[in-house]
Amino acid sequence: IDKLDPNREPGRLTFITRMGAGKVRDALPPLLEAIKQVDANPLWVTDPMHGNGLTTPNGYKTRRVDDVVDEVKGFFEAHRAAGTYPGGIHIELTGDDVTECLGGSEQIDEATLATRYESLCDPRLNHMQSLELAFLVAEELGAR
Repeated sequence: IDKLDPNREPGRLTFITRMGAGKVRDALPPLLEAIKQVDANPLWVTDPMHGNGLTTPNGYKTRRVDDVVDEVKGFFEAHRAAGTYPGGIHIELTGDDVTECLGGSEQIDEATLATRYESLCDPRLNHMQSLELAFLVAEELGAR
């Protein structure tokens, strides 16, 4: 940090966390505290997509919406507890009616994935799943 941001310019550094829902609540708080101790003020961004990937028995690369949501919640919780500020979120999404991520209000399951799985690379949240996550983020921001 001393070499990359010697003057401690707010936002000069961007730290993107991709820890997974099962690890964010344990792994992120010590990082936030360590960065606070050196008086750095980076932009903190969460990537809840890549830490929560899985492959189904029928070969589809996917993610559980509940895991994505849980990691976002853990990200906000850790920042609230540390007195730091969440600065961004990286989400892979589409406005299309795809079936690439499991769960959400449409209750997409493994059998449903094949019906509209269109991604050539990473699975994306569909329009409904994206809106559900957007409302959660709005609630978290409102709670600050």
